[in-house]
Amino acid sequence: MTCSLRSVFVPLFALGMFGFFPAAHAIPSVFQTGVTLDKPEKTYDSFVMFSGPDGLTHLIDMTGHEVHQWAHPGLPGAMMDPAVTKGAKGHTLLQTASLAGEGAGVTGNRTISEVDWDGHEVWRWSGAPGSGGARQNHDWARLANGNTLVLAALTHPVALLGGATVNDQVIEEVAPDGHVIWRWEAGSHLGEFGLSAAGLAYLKEEASQKSEPDAWGYLEINDMQPLGSNHWFDGGDQRFRPDNIMIDSRKGNFVLIIDRNTGHVVWRLGPDFPGTPHDADLRLTQLRLPRPVDQISGQHNAHLIPKGLPGAGNLLLFDDQGPAGFPRVALGVYGGSRVLEINPVTRQIVWDYTAVRSGLPAWTFYSSFVSSAQRLANGNTLIDEGMNGRIFQVTPDGEVVWEYVSPYRGTQSFGGVPVRSMLVYRAQAVPAEWLPIPLAPRAPTR
Repeated sequence: MTCSLRSVFVPLFALGMFGFFPAAHAIPSVFQTGVTLDKPEKTYDSFVMFSGPDGLTHLIDMTGHEVHQWAHPGLPGAMMDPAVTKGAKGHTLLQTASLAGEGAGVTGNRTISEVDWDGHEVWRWSGAPGSGGARQNHDWARLANGNTLVLAALTHPVALLGGATVNDQVIEEVAPDGHVIWRWEAGSHLGEFGLSAAGLAYLKEEASQKSEPDAWGYLEINDMQPLGSNHWFDGGDQRFRPDNIMIDSRKGNFVLIIDRNTGHVVWRLGPDFPGTPHDADLRLTQLRLPRPVDQISGQHNAHLIPKGLPGAGNLLLFDDQGPAGFPRVALGVYGGSRVLEINPVTRQIVWDYTAVRSGLPAWTFYSSFVSSAQRLANGNTLIDEGMNGRIFQVTPDGEVVWEYVSPYRGTQSFGGVPVRSMLVYRAQAVPAEWLPIPLAPRAPTR
């Protein structure tokens, strides 16, 4: 455990990414980093992987010791399951070259590379010929057939936005030899996203008034993963075919399932919800379960909980409750975030986490952008409160049983001003069996 002097923290991408500042939150100038809370009898022990603003990707154990690092960042920095790497362990996909002069945003990556445990490059992707680079952002997925799904940027005119040129996003399936064998463009399906006439008009007006495309994209899709095996499809629901793809739009406040065969949207949550409470603060303090989904705003990391884990087949997401929407949804005075577990068929919230579940004020758990949540084998949930670099485990009843505050800092541009940040985009629990060397999550590493 270490202690660090913290300068005034300005949320890293708040101005450049979203065009606004999130709600102000008072923070201390001196605080502990590393593991700040640990109840071993109640935790699920694993390694934890994340990329930091220091430009490195880190793997830590449950004591907070770094057991390995890679000399590149990832968006996200996540290890691959050996089941999709022909048994090779310790492989991940990282950004190995950025586009000079492009700045932060969806346009920032030129080359992504699969690297092994020792950092050696195994595979790389710099985009199709003439594309100007991979332009990968926010997410990727290695498939069982060896191909790689890449969420990437595409700058082009979109018809439903009056022909305005925007930073759109695409999903590309890239074969090992570099050929793109499947492609999906968000702008071509904009009419399927459930936006109201007023919402489309708002988005069209926003796009027409910008002198250049929004650096983070007009939709800012931040998540893209195949559904994987699930009991909904096993029971006959074709919307949940394992190779169908789930995405979510941070700015649009919706989660979608894309049919892999047709490209059409076959399931959707949001952007509008019936019966949304007039008092938005109720979203953070309601304890009754189950209950209908009331709203999501600026959400991240939407995915189905994998088979074999508690809650399998339910939708898990980090509901940032950061300003978003076309037009923006109403947010509470007492800003705070939520993690929601949702039955995707009944659209009921079946489990949630806010700071209130831990007996704390709602505003003590808050990340208005980035962040993630992952269900663990013992029923706990690993949560990345990314804006503040805080990663923690909660039990099903809301008890915090492990907490880690990242000590890794980096200097990045915020509105043209260099600032120090501790942001963690996404965190991943990594089982010991995925590592190529014998290590235990709680064994001494020094």
